[in-house]
Amino acid sequence: MAHPLLAVLLAAANGVFPDPDGRAELLPPLEDGSTVVLALTAHSLVATHLTRADLVHVPLDGYGGTVSPRTLLRLADGGSMGVHDVVLVAHGQGGGGTGSGPGLSATSRWDDHPRVRYARSMRHDVVVHGDERGFVTLGTGVAGRRELSIEVVSGLRGTGAGRALLGAALGAVPHGEAVFAVVSPGNARSLRAFLSQGFVPIGSEVLITRPGRPDPSRDRGVEADDVDRDDVGQD
Repeated sequence: MAHPLLAVLLAAANGVFPDPDGRAELLPPLEDGSTVVLALTAHSLVATHLTRADLVHVPLDGYGGTVSPRTLLRLADGGSMGVHDVVLVAHGQGGGGTGSGPGLSATSRWDDHPRVRYARSMRHDVVVHGDERGFVTLGTGVAGRRELSIEVVSGLRGTGAGRALLGAALGAVPHGEAVFAVVSPGNARSLRAFLSQGFVPIGSEVLITRPGRPDPSRDRGVEADDVDRDDVGQD
C-alpha cells in the first residue's frame, strides 16, 4: 500500500494543498522506518513512529513548530537528521518508459560515481540518464515519489550544461508524471536552475533516517558546485 504522504505530495504537485489550518498531522513512519517532516503553508505532516503523547513537550503545529530545533531533535530519536530542504516539483515531458529522453539516454557509465551510489542507497529503482555533460538520477524515494538528482561534469560547469541536463531529464519522465527534487534553501544557484526548468516549490522537508541507514545530510539534491553561475543566470 502507498504511504499516505504520497497522496498529499501528488495533490500538492497539482496545486491542491491541505487546509491552512495550523495543524500538524501525524502519519506512520516511512516503509524503511525513517521519519520525514513535510511543512506546507500553515499545515505540516510528520511521518514518525512517535505518538502525539511522545511529542507533548515540543512545538507541534503547522506554523513552523514541526521544523523547530526542539521538535526535530525529539523526532530524531537516535536517527540521522538531514538538512532542511526546499521541496520542488515538475511534471515529466517524455513519452513514457525509462529508456531515454530527448538527448539523454540511460547509461551505466556513471555507476561508480558517489552520487549514483548514494542515490541507490536511498532510493529504489534508480536509473541514471546522462551523456558527456553529466547525468541525472531518477528513482523512487520518500513515500514512493519519483525523485531526481543531478551532477554536471566539472569541466562543463559554466556552459549551461546544468539547465540543459534538467530539461532533458524531464524528457525521461513520462508525460504529466510528477518528479520531485530537494535543494538546500541557501543553494541559490541550484534553486534558480530548477526554477528555470519549470520546477516549483511546494513546501519544505527534513528527512531523519533510522540507525543503520545512510546519513540524509550527505546529498539529497544538487550540491553548490553542480550548477555553475552561467547555468542559473544573474540577479
